[in-house]
Amino acid sequence: MSLSIGDPVPTFSLPAAGGGADGLGEQTPAVVVFTCNHCPYALAWHDRILDVARDVDVPVLLVNPNDAERHPRDSFEAMTQRVAADGGWPAPYLRDEDQSVARAYGAKTTPDVFVVARDGTLAYRGAPDSDHQDAGERAGWLRAAIGAALAGKPAQPAETQPVGCSIKWKR
Repeated sequence: MSLSIGDPVPTFSLPAAGGGADGLGEQTPAVVVFTCNHCPYALAWHDRILDVARDVDVPVLLVNPNDAERHPRDSFEAMTQRVAADGGWPAPYLRDEDQSVARAYGAKTTPDVFVVARDGTLAYRGAPDSDHQDAGERAGWLRAAIGAALAGKPAQPAETQPVGCSIKWKR
């Protein structure tokens, strides 16, 4: 299953690196980004996505769904160490251990970005911007989708192809 533009977005609560839990509740607009510690695409977009989290007044939730048994760099412990090594992040880094949230959203890659509109429906899905190698892009598609959601307007574009490493599903 995969969410389509206009579908209601599932809410969730997951353990957060650094302690406690966080997730998508009733506060919208919001952003959910499936990401991880090892994918070169996710790492290339990492700073841009965190800059968005610093710059906008909407929740940005980073979710790591990868199978940590096959990819130890994506374990909860490794996530916690990464956040601590950076001195903390402006967005929670959440562990989707059973991969239920990634499945509910139909996440395909790391990163895979979902912007939730004010009414709790999917407003944008895809890549943060058009080129993971060009930091000057500044997560432009993501920023535009958030701006549209805040204004109550449709995102343009509403959907782009997510680009990154495949989600590492449990066997």
